[in-house]
Amino acid sequence: MTDKELKKLKDDLWHSADILRAGAHLAANKYGQPILGLIFLRYADILYKQYKEEIEARYHKLKGTRMEKSMKEISIEVCGFYLPPEAYYDAINDAPDDANKATLVKKAMAAIEEDNDKMDGVLPKEVYGQLVPEEEPDLLSKIVKVFKDIPENISVDLFGEIYEFFLGNFALQEGKDGGTFYTPATVVRYMVEVLQPTSGDKMFLDPACGSGGMFVQAARYMHNHNASDADMKFRCYGVEKEPDTVKLAKMNLLLNNVRGEIAEANSFYADPYDAVGRFDYVMANPPFNVDEVVYERVKDDARFNTYGIPKNKSKTAKKASDKKETVPNANYLWISYFASALKDNGKAALVMANSASDAGNSEYDIRKKMIEEGIISQMVTLPSNMFSSVTLPATLWFFDKAKAHTDKKDEILFIDARNVFTQIDRAHRKFSEEQIKNLGIISHLYEGDTQAFADLIAEYKTALAAAPETSEDKEEKTKAYWQAQIDWLTERFPEGVYRDVIGLCKVAKLNGEDGIVDQDYSLNAGRYVGVVIEDDGLTAEEFKAEMLSLNEALGALNAEARELENSISNNLNELLGV
Repeated sequence: MTDKELKKLKDDLWHSADILRAGAHLAANKYGQPILGLIFLRYADILYKQYKEEIEARYHKLKGTRMEKSMKEISIEVCGFYLPPEAYYDAINDAPDDANKATLVKKAMAAIEEDNDKMDGVLPKEVYGQLVPEEEPDLLSKIVKVFKDIPENISVDLFGEIYEFFLGNFALQEGKDGGTFYTPATVVRYMVEVLQPTSGDKMFLDPACGSGGMFVQAARYMHNHNASDADMKFRCYGVEKEPDTVKLAKMNLLLNNVRGEIAEANSFYADPYDAVGRFDYVMANPPFNVDEVVYERVKDDARFNTYGIPKNKSKTAKKASDKKETVPNANYLWISYFASALKDNGKAALVMANSASDAGNSEYDIRKKMIEEGIISQMVTLPSNMFSSVTLPATLWFFDKAKAHTDKKDEILFIDARNVFTQIDRAHRKFSEEQIKNLGIISHLYEGDTQAFADLIAEYKTALAAAPETSEDKEEKTKAYWQAQIDWLTERFPEGVYRDVIGLCKVAKLNGEDGIVDQDYSLNAGRYVGVVIEDDGLTAEEFKAEMLSLNEALGALNAEARELENSISNNLNELLGV
């Protein structure tokens, strides 16, 4: 399936949500649950069909022998789950277009859960009764038919993309609420591009996992970098406190063939995986600026106190009904958690509020300790409007425990990516595929991987040669587009090696003039990277004349404003008879 065909399929499927909005008796933020459930049902049906011939052949071969096994046992061995006949998608699709369809879907979901322990309690069941309103009893049938259009030969990876596409669209629709379960895929893909996870027997942690997107993108990165199925031994461990979001995450992992566990818990007060020092990778987009974490419940927890617990400078007056001291801001609880959960050579990537980069008081002490220990490898300031839940820019923190034992211990790479984005609509932005690669190459070059730069330039040149001069299709990339990507890279890194670029990236040392100590241990990229001052072409005399002219114009405007102010005041006095 080509990229264009996949995009059309996604858009066609999304119209199913439009059908729901028009007729279902559901609240505006509840459309996702039944749609994502049907996507899973269709996925299970297609995947099972792809293995069914092999399953039946093995069943008949073993039947009547001492090694005889049930169809269910063989199915779980071959494709990871068993699909009972009442859950076959065709059986549901071909049934009469009436209210009984909801009962059939509910029974299908219940049967899958009953025959597959790992799905117990995950699938939506009761909600489908609301999709057969009395005035339109065939509504559910219309939606079921939409997903029947997904090709029978589609790959697991593409099915996972469809699920992620729906998650992202639902998150955009729900705005702030959607941000609690979904981190934009392009942000996660950039985080993974920098982290460069390797396959094998590795452990991934996300203590605020939402719908599991971090795990999915990490798995996809490894697949795209030639990791075979045999190499994909890594296991994902997620923690999520919202029960409905736990279900989304479990379905997401299953649809993307990712092994792992999702625990329903509050990460501040529960540690289901005994996290300290256990994980090769930690990735997360935790909730920002939480201020209700009880201090007594976290102060003795090694996940949080290894680098210090955020604490109020002095006790604040509290209402009599509120005796418990709380952590003033939990941002540094998260930051400490990610660092302490890593093995000695572990790496982490996390999204954090910009304010944490310069936070003072006890947060300052925690940040200073981490910087001096040498475990912070990179800081990346993101553009604003990348998230549905917040409009202000956020920052990506990257940890590398192994860095503390290298000659890069006393330096940090800062990247200011605020001017690198693609506008989706008035209120939302994303990274394009090429922007992810272009920003990612900065990290590769910093690490001395000049071949990655050469390979990317070669990739763009190949695309340039094949691209049309112009195109009426907005999705088709022209020669000018690919040339712009080449120029962006070669203008900034003309020798194909890392160098500091004003306004984009800077390697800051701990000591020295304008170093991290001089900047009072700030981790704000803007303090180090600087800004590009464009040459306006004016001579010194011309610049002076221009400034005098502007100052004269400002004086005239101020005088006009004063006259207007006096006129308004006089008019009011006359009106009120003062």
